[in-house]
Amino acid sequence: MLNNPRADRVKAVRALAKRSVRTRTGRFVVEGPQGVREAIRCAPDRVIDVYATRASFEKFAADFLEPARAAGLYVHECSDEVLAAMADADTPQGVLAVVRDEPVPVEAVLAGEPRLLVFLTHVRDPGNLGTVIRAADAAGAAAVLVSAESVDAFSPKVVRSTAGSLFHLPVVTGLPVEATLAALREHGIPTLAADGAGSDLLPDVDLSGPHCWVMGNEAWGMPEELRAQCARVVRVPIYGRAESLNLAMAATICLYASAGAHHPLRGDR
Repeated sequence: MLNNPRADRVKAVRALAKRSVRTRTGRFVVEGPQGVREAIRCAPDRVIDVYATRASFEKFAADFLEPARAAGLYVHECSDEVLAAMADADTPQGVLAVVRDEPVPVEAVLAGEPRLLVFLTHVRDPGNLGTVIRAADAAGAAAVLVSAESVDAFSPKVVRSTAGSLFHLPVVTGLPVEATLAALREHGIPTLAADGAGSDLLPDVDLSGPHCWVMGNEAWGMPEELRAQCARVVRVPIYGRAESLNLAMAATICLYASAGAHHPLRGDR
């Protein structure tokens, strides 16, 4: 059992909370049974180490312990103090994993003729980014694209917010905004800017074909020069008295509108 919270191994895991260390090592931390389970099930070859407390061994055996053993991964038992020293969350859930980042080129995503994408530009809030990744996964998007100016998609808070969806679809990071928009146009993928200043209402837009939603910054939205580079600027209608929707809410609504157009429900479903 690992019981020394000052051990070098523990410090090395904790250091992955820093973006510079994640970039240098190509590793990041996944916390909680759901995220660890999905990492093991969907990307076992990328899982480097798994750490869990005694209580987690007993409580979450079916979630991560059995899948880990089936994948040939060793789970390190550690004390509560060690787990707390490694984790970023204020109330750790007793299990975490160190996972290797595996960058996906945007060219590979576009070559796959995706029907639905979302491109996040200048997004600064980790919770928003993680929630949009989760929503994109649920809506059946082919990938999530993230600009270089946005928060790191592999920061602890983002990873926790994805609830495992980070391992269900490609998340392409570090993208230059204008070059990415140009690449989308070259591949014949219309770009739809979601913005409160949009002239097109979401219910009036035909979403049956391939397209990419483009989202701006939480505080100041999308600059005019960026909106001008998109095929359409779409506004989510507000029927009540709310002044606006936050980024994650707006993105989820847009993505599900696209999902509804791509996967129309039948009466027997």
